[in-house]
Amino acid sequence: MITGSVAGIGAGLVAIGAGLGIGLVGSSSVGAIARQPEMAAKITTTMLIVAALVEGTALFCAVICYLGLGK
Repeated sequence: MITGSVAGIGAGLVAIGAGLGIGLVGSSSVGAIARQPEMAAKITTTMLIVAALVEGTALFCAVICYLGLGK
């Protein structure tokens, strides 16, 4: 079973990873919109979908870490 400190470290790593992932998605989309402003609507839609997938994966991983605390 996962001990409390390991689960806490895991949850922290999940938060850092999600922050970095969403930051990279946002940075890339702003760069793409700067290069092709006429595609801004499509790029923004894709960016939001990818950010939601990253956040969903992070939430799943955080739940797994917290489930390890209870046992």
